[in-house]
Amino acid sequence: MAPIRGGNKKRKTDEKDEHNTVLSGSSMESSVDWFMMVSKKIAGHSVTERLSTFEYIFGMSRRTFKYICSLVEEHMTGNFTFSSGMLMSVDDQVAVALRRLGSGQSLISIGESLGAHHSTISQVTWRFVEAIEETGLHHIRWPSTEQEMEPLKSKFEKIHGLPNCCGVIDMTHITMTLPSSQQRADVWRDHMNNHSMLLQAIVDPNFRFIDVFAGMPGKMNEMEMLQNSNFYSLCEKGKRLNGTTLTISEDTELREYIIGKEAYPLLPWLIRPYHEITPTLSEQEAKFNDKINKAHAIAKIALRNLKERWKLIQGPMWRPDKNRLPRSILVCCILHNILIDMEGDMMMNNMSFSGEHDPGYDFTVCESIDHSASVLRNKLAKYLHGKLHY
Repeated sequence: MAPIRGGNKKRKTDEKDEHNTVLSGSSMESSVDWFMMVSKKIAGHSVTERLSTFEYIFGMSRRTFKYICSLVEEHMTGNFTFSSGMLMSVDDQVAVALRRLGSGQSLISIGESLGAHHSTISQVTWRFVEAIEETGLHHIRWPSTEQEMEPLKSKFEKIHGLPNCCGVIDMTHITMTLPSSQQRADVWRDHMNNHSMLLQAIVDPNFRFIDVFAGMPGKMNEMEMLQNSNFYSLCEKGKRLNGTTLTISEDTELREYIIGKEAYPLLPWLIRPYHEITPTLSEQEAKFNDKINKAHAIAKIALRNLKERWKLIQGPMWRPDKNRLPRSILVCCILHNILIDMEGDMMMNNMSFSGEHDPGYDFTVCESIDHSASVLRNKLAKYLHGKLHY
């Protein structure tokens, strides 16, 4: 008897379906094997056991993953399916979205590894971004009371010797690949001749983001980006950095402030280093610069680790939706803070403290100097120098 055509084909199809649905079919609560299965599916079978663990692949503990699922579970209710037709659970959808944001791989590559169509990967990721934006925003907020701000100021003073400092500010480029034929593509071209979108971040001493602003074209410099932000408007109106002042001399009250590099204007609430055009800095000014630069490194480290952890925004991004991209950047910042809040010392131990968040980019010195801020900086430098030699 001739073999029945399709018999072996059916068996292979069943095997393929089983492979493609290894993520789904049960929630974490009902299956202790879920984490192991999703890890093996993404890592494959040609890597070491360490490299195939859930914690290594997703860069977080199972506890943190469960917390993120709890944030979005009411919003991840779409009937998304794997290629086999099996429904994705909330856990599956979160795993898909985190893989997309964390790996930076193409939709097609992720779809092939997880057994889902690339359009499904895209839809699930965007649904996740919307959900985190709505339910996780409390992980990024400016301290609203003196009781909330005081621990940050105390830590800046304890570690860096800077009294009444509330944060450090920096800016980074999210590079993009845009077709030259795209309308107004040159608007996004920066001074390195890349297409990019900017992210401005203010960072606390724990490497957490406490204010972020994204979406402006890469052609802007640091001062222009700052002046377009809501943070600048609030500070100029006296609604931010308006807490307790500190007496540093008989005639000087030091208000709350943040620290920036020389690319930022010198303002009463934004202190930057002295600019060394020629080697004429006094010992007092040089010591002051050293303190400011060491403190400012906090922002550089935070932005570098943000990009290394969430590789989707590491760039260059292939023809992104520029209307949606700022929201994806925000969600990556929220996830950065969630990891610090949930993982604690483990997150700190895994941070990278070397390298650049904007390799190849430099900045020009901002010439905008507020006279009263210049006087204040001189008195702060004198105050710190006096404490150093006390």
